[in-house]
Amino acid sequence: MLPTALDDEGRASETFRANASAWVDRITAYRETLAELRQGGGERAIRRQHEKGRLTARERIARLVDEGSSFDELMTFAGWGMYEEWGGAPGGGTVTGIGRIHGREWMIIANDATVKAGAFFPITAKKVIRAQTIAFENKIPTVYLVDSAGVFLPLQDEVFPDQDDFGRIFYLNARMSAAGIPQISAIMGNCVAGGAYLPVMTDALVMTEGSGLYLAGPALVKAAIGQEVSSEELGGARMHAEVSGTVDFYEPNDEAALERVRTLAGLYAEPRRARWAQDRKEAAPPAYDARDLYGLVHPEGESPYDVREVIARLVDASEFHEYKAQWGETLVTGFARLGGFPVGIVANQRLVIKKKGRIEVGGVIYAEAADKAARFILDVNQMRIPLLFLQDVSGFMVGKASEEAGIIRRGAKLVNAVSNSVVPKITVILGGSFGAGNYALAGKAYAPRLLFAWPSAKYAVMGGTQAANTLLQLEVAQLKRKGQEPSAEELERLYEEIKSRYDATLDPRYAAARLWVDEIIFPHETRERLIRALEAVSLDDSEAPFKTGVFQV
Repeated sequence: MLPTALDDEGRASETFRANASAWVDRITAYRETLAELRQGGGERAIRRQHEKGRLTARERIARLVDEGSSFDELMTFAGWGMYEEWGGAPGGGTVTGIGRIHGREWMIIANDATVKAGAFFPITAKKVIRAQTIAFENKIPTVYLVDSAGVFLPLQDEVFPDQDDFGRIFYLNARMSAAGIPQISAIMGNCVAGGAYLPVMTDALVMTEGSGLYLAGPALVKAAIGQEVSSEELGGARMHAEVSGTVDFYEPNDEAALERVRTLAGLYAEPRRARWAQDRKEAAPPAYDARDLYGLVHPEGESPYDVREVIARLVDASEFHEYKAQWGETLVTGFARLGGFPVGIVANQRLVIKKKGRIEVGGVIYAEAADKAARFILDVNQMRIPLLFLQDVSGFMVGKASEEAGIIRRGAKLVNAVSNSVVPKITVILGGSFGAGNYALAGKAYAPRLLFAWPSAKYAVMGGTQAANTLLQLEVAQLKRKGQEPSAEELERLYEEIKSRYDATLDPRYAAARLWVDEIIFPHETRERLIRALEAVSLDDSEAPFKTGVFQV
């Protein structure tokens, strides 16, 4: 069992109490934001949906998943603070996540018709593509609950044409199908224009009475070819069931359609899971309380902490087999079980390390730590078990001694190992995620299967203070070139203005709104969320060969 320095006296310490107190306002603010986002287009729009005899996206999902099971929502914050000139797009106008249907994990992608009739904003397309990509990479079967007016036309140039825009959705439909990943769709409202391809490219298509499926609606048909036709005649559920033969199952309402989807989902054979998942043992809870995390870690990173204390509250029985514990100590590496699954863990150490007359700053990756982590990742790939990264990183060490030690070469070795790793990677950002440290510890660009963040996370090239000072210098130099000499008061005002703008982008909701993270989770929920994430990624039983390519030794 991992030793812990935290006892009742430690919980009563000033630092612990200050940390926990600082979390109160943070958690309250996030819960308020979540409550607002989960209202979608608001009470009035929800009422209109009900008046049509239709359920909302969240009500549909609640009926679809197994009773009493959890729905692990992903990308809840998509669109937060964006598109304000168009009235906003809460959740990106979709609800996505992983839920259980007949005991098996399914990715669920549901249009939220209370948000601009489910129209696709740029972030909507990006969110659906990310959900499909997670499903594709992890072989997770997928249900689409379709209720969308198609592309949001005022922003069509940002939704339609590019490689990772709207068309990518149908590309992934086809690739998932070819890979044998089950897909079921249910049209429960509008399904128009290019969006009509999505449900038709799935294994099974369910459609409800009163819904519409057509490439062009009645108004556009009249404008284009002068033909007058009703919505039902043009593309109603009965027409597609009886005349075009496009619909596989015709249902009278949402409830019947969802029950049909559940029945179909239950018919698929259980897939073979990855070898590491077949070695799953009986899980033992951690020896320490998860709520201690709020007292251990300050939400603004104002106090150092031993990351082993965090690990002790995540892994089974708080047992962690540390790898090269006495070397490269600003990164902690080792093996554990999480929910019974074997995992390798790479985590930033936030303590100041004092050794052999040298002081190493916590959260910074030094040359030896980079070497250690690169070698550890090779071992984890040899063992064919998942990698868990716990990020709270300031970046790589800079300076004359660090350059002489080959920090660039040794950092590149770590980036190479992370890039070419073939085992599932899951990343949790606990605090800072700055500079190349984000890259080296499996940030979004390095294809983690799932990427979570605490409300204390910060994403940027550098911290707010450093960035503000750098930007201030550039601003002052520009003013001086114009012959202006700013006063001390003006410098102070400029600094605060720049820092305020920069800090706004450090809010993890800003990152989550743009899908740089898959979900913001609360610290005490981390263990259970990670266990369910491991269950989801275990559906991928492929074993690609591990090769690192060329790097400087």
